[in-house]
Amino acid sequence: VQLQASGGGLVQTGGSLRISCVVSGHISGAYNMGWFRQAPGKEREFVAAINWRFGSTHYADSVKGRFTISRDNAKNTVYLEMNSLKPEDTAVYLCAADYSIATISEQSYEYDYWGQGTLVTVSS
Repeated sequence: VQLQASGGGLVQTGGSLRISCVVSGHISGAYNMGWFRQAPGKEREFVAAINWRFGSTHYADSVKGRFTISRDNAKNTVYLEMNSLKPEDTAVYLCAADYSIATISEQSYEYDYWGQGTLVTVSS
């Protein structure tokens, strides 16, 4: 299983950006797909996750109402639409796949496969 994230870039405060994660391999075995982020000098934190089969979603409080996670099963792709971006959203965004448990988890150790990340920079 390989995950390839893309779509990051530089955006102004209040702007929008959509990042993508293409999954190759045995995607049908995945329970959930998640987005995490890691800013310089900070720990990796959960952003959002989606159940691959049923489409149920879960968000971190810090992005609720601003970010939307979605998936396209036909394209094996997960998206993160980010609106009303703030400088504190600046980070490397990583996608991850959970093949172990059906319940959406915010814990990074629950996820089995990781992409390389895409950098999102929000200027003030």
